[in-house]
Amino acid sequence: MKTELAVDLALSARKIQYDEHVKRVLANRYILAWILHETADEFRGLSIPKIAVDCIQEGIEISECPLVPGQANTPDRITCDNTEDKVPGEGAIFYDIRFHARLMDDRNLPMKLLVNVEGQKNYYPGYPLVTRGVFHGARMISSQLGTEFRIPDYRSLRKVYSIWICMNTPKAAGNAISRYRLTKEDLIGSMPVKQADYDKLCLVFIGLGKNPSKEGILRLLGVLLSQDMDAAEKQQILANEFDIPVEQGTFGEELNQMCNLSDYVEQCGIEKGIKAGRQERTIELIVKKLARGKTVEEIADALEEEPDTIRGLISSLS
Repeated sequence: MKTELAVDLALSARKIQYDEHVKRVLANRYILAWILHETADEFRGLSIPKIAVDCIQEGIEISECPLVPGQANTPDRITCDNTEDKVPGEGAIFYDIRFHARLMDDRNLPMKLLVNVEGQKNYYPGYPLVTRGVFHGARMISSQLGTEFRIPDYRSLRKVYSIWICMNTPKAAGNAISRYRLTKEDLIGSMPVKQADYDKLCLVFIGLGKNPSKEGILRLLGVLLSQDMDAAEKQQILANEFDIPVEQGTFGEELNQMCNLSDYVEQCGIEKGIKAGRQERTIELIVKKLARGKTVEEIADALEEEPDTIRGLISSLS
């Protein structure tokens, strides 16, 4: 029989695998194209295929690209998923998805954006999630020094987006999209500064409710990350409603793996909960029998357990 530790380790490993598949599914360029189209003003007038094929750059990697501020990295090395941003004396920061997007601005000049997409399962992690988003965005800006620009060429600083997809959100935050960005406020008079020169950081938080929205990006992400739909149903909706080529590349396979692991993790959690409930009931019976003066051997015989098991449960009470 597996020990509780073995079960916990197996379940933890499956959860990690599930999280990796979620990142890979979210990193599909058509999914990313929909996210950009619905949350970033720069992409509103473009079609989903154009964003997916022409704007999102090659080089999206998962768990492979360490990013160290100040290191002589090429721009392509910045473009990656789950990138690690670390400096001496600080902890590591991991970006779920991180990539470059290129397009033409309103003056028909080429521009490049840096985009980070995060999947967040815990809406209340013990600190304001939006503050963490600010930190992510600030690091994406500061890490461009030596890769995207060199002092004093601040004009080459790229705008960054940090987009957070929040699952399991409370009712007040579900089916909602909020955006935070730098704006200009004239206190006395007005300084003639172009918006593009200061509009360099934008945070977007997408809250998915328990009852998914029926349209737009909330519908798309709600279907994609649903715990109640199988892979075939998801593929049908993604193809029919959002024109996403689910069979292209490994996307369909990743979606299948994600759904299968989701079912496995859920079942393991249920079984573990049942086991924990049974153990709690067993402990209650042991306490009652000890109060009646029963010996360990008598209790083990009555509960059809090994004496060592009873002793272990008794020791857990102290």
